[in-house]
Amino acid sequence: MGFPAVVRAQNLNSKLNIVVIGCGGRGGGNMAAVAAKGEHIAALCDVNENNLNAAAAKHADAKRFIDFRQLYAELKDYDAVVVSTAEHTHALATLPALTAGKHVYCEKPLAHNVWETRIIREAAKKANVATQMGTQIHAGTNYRRVVELIQGGAIGPVTEVHVWVSRAWGLQSPEAAARNKDILAVQDRPKEAQTPPPYLHWDLFLGPAADRPFHSDYFPGPKWYRWWDFGSGTMSDLGSHWNDLPFWALKLDAPLTVEAFGPPPHPELAPASMSARYEYGPRGGMPAVKLTWYQGEMKPQVWTDKKIPQWGSGCLFIGSKGMLLSDYSKHILLPEDTFKNFARPAPTIPDSLGHHAEWLHACKNGEPTTCNFDYSGGLTEANHLGNVAYRVGKKIIWDAAQLRVTNVPEAAAFVKRTYRKGWEIKA
Repeated sequence: MGFPAVVRAQNLNSKLNIVVIGCGGRGGGNMAAVAAKGEHIAALCDVNENNLNAAAAKHADAKRFIDFRQLYAELKDYDAVVVSTAEHTHALATLPALTAGKHVYCEKPLAHNVWETRIIREAAKKANVATQMGTQIHAGTNYRRVVELIQGGAIGPVTEVHVWVSRAWGLQSPEAAARNKDILAVQDRPKEAQTPPPYLHWDLFLGPAADRPFHSDYFPGPKWYRWWDFGSGTMSDLGSHWNDLPFWALKLDAPLTVEAFGPPPHPELAPASMSARYEYGPRGGMPAVKLTWYQGEMKPQVWTDKKIPQWGSGCLFIGSKGMLLSDYSKHILLPEDTFKNFARPAPTIPDSLGHHAEWLHACKNGEPTTCNFDYSGGLTEANHLGNVAYRVGKKIIWDAAQLRVTNVPEAAAFVKRTYRKGWEIKA
């Protein structure tokens, strides 16, 4: 990867000094994963002092910060950063590390919108450091075997893919929220203000988002993920995991067009149920393909007609010779009678060291990671475009090189957002 000599020459047995920004939830899991490999947690940062103190109890010598801007201004002696904040601050917490030439692991999705994601992709290329997005299932063996089958032609050229997830969190009726076991039933922005809990620095949590009073409908996570100001709903969250498989297997990058379907868009809340159809052109010997995403109560017709196994979440590849259905841990070739004597190819994709271990290894020796910010950035951009198409309510034509929707001018407001003063991203 052409890493600087100082990186290439690093002692592979030495400990990395790692900064952890966002210490609760996924952040706690990520911190534990890198610490378990023997790395040194050098600094901790969280706007939630309960999370910060709990992390500090495990890493007593780590420096503590509430505001990651202050952390970057004061801290110089570190090698890598793990970012696990709420989605709307991913880019702001990641970019300074890349600019400083530090390795970065960032939770999914890589950034809050298409523009931010592109900024991070370009900064990572320039920094030439080890990067990894938190799509942990990518390290499993099942996805590897599916990629080998698809790229090896087991079901012939693939022209259609359907991806569905059963999670239904977001804007929906109270009855639907109860039916779908949503963690919160809310249909609009709260009108009343509440006092933030004493351990939460609410203004810092808001970060680049427009000022609004605290309310328990926003916090703690993952309540925030349904609000457009803080997250992007299920599309960018679970899409990072489920769309990863066709993205990898079919060598996808930027879609040509995207069209979305669902209830009328809400200015504040992401939908619980929706779908988005992507059109991709030919790539690397593969034909043009249509990929359709479904979430919540929306499912592919082939599923509702019970022509395939009724898996709650899945990815269905449709080729000229048959179909392949996969979830996180298993896959089958369909129709099963057609493939009962199918001879599987020998594995060609090496097993991962482990999602976090892969990144730590790359930090020390410069080998590439499988979910680096260029690959995962392309996946994140595509997922966000599903929300862009949904929010404008029109089929969009995407110009990836110019980073713009060419046929719907109002889509620009969803490709890039407005930043609160003091939280701007300087590209």
